[in-house]
Amino acid sequence: MSLTAPARLGIQLQPQHATYGQIRDAVLRMEDLGVDVVFNWDHFFPLSGDRDGLHFEAWTMLGAWAEQTERVEFGTLVNCNSYRNADLQADMARTLDHISAKGGDTGRFIFGTGSGWFERDYDEYGYEFGTVGSRLDDLAEALPRVKARWAKLNPGPTREIPIMIGGQGEQKTLRLVAEHADIWHSFVRPDAIAHKLDVLARWGERVGRDVSEITVSNELSRGRLDDDHADALYDAGVRLFTLGISGPDYDDAPVQHWLAWRDRRNDAVGVDAA
Repeated sequence: MSLTAPARLGIQLQPQHATYGQIRDAVLRMEDLGVDVVFNWDHFFPLSGDRDGLHFEAWTMLGAWAEQTERVEFGTLVNCNSYRNADLQADMARTLDHISAKGGDTGRFIFGTGSGWFERDYDEYGYEFGTVGSRLDDLAEALPRVKARWAKLNPGPTREIPIMIGGQGEQKTLRLVAEHADIWHSFVRPDAIAHKLDVLARWGERVGRDVSEITVSNELSRGRLDDDHADALYDAGVRLFTLGISGPDYDDAPVQHWLAWRDRRNDAVGVDAA
């Protein structure tokens, strides 16, 4: 968790209550505004508002994002491991990596993943919901398979695809973060981050990895522009800040606010988010 790393801003364009044209236009605006990462989410139904409203599938959408964008990184916040075979996930990720590589550059896909939690998705699409523990066990089994498949694919990925793992459980999730993640994402309060990082460091010692290289990611306050909260997250070591915005409008105003905040923080320590 390098304190000299730049602050970066990721915007989660929640793929709900909007036409795909509105989502496509929002992606272009986010890149033009200067955000660092554009995310969607991996669900099959809206999570707020009309629960049977307009909604689109995540990974299919990411193929279009990979082609239409030039600079911004992108991915799911986060993929549900339960919905797709681990080796298939790896192949899909490798393909997105190549689609997004432009002009000889490396790809821009971030493999965000987690164990899943939204029971309606499971029930309506015929997946076994299981328990929190069984879903985490499935994720633990899948992650080595994903990395092994990347090593076998022809062609392989254009870069070491960053793995983002979401969650905060200390017995299973943080061990998986220590073993596999380049980015750890959670909703942990600023005053609880130090404890979680201590747990993560102890897992790192057990699995033989220096976890200081892991980027800490957290969510900005929804519904309000709370600079004090963001400052506290930054001071606790967070360097990737995420904000979810929903269709149909995908309001730019909070995005512009947090971009200005990001730039002030980076200017203060003389680093560049790019």
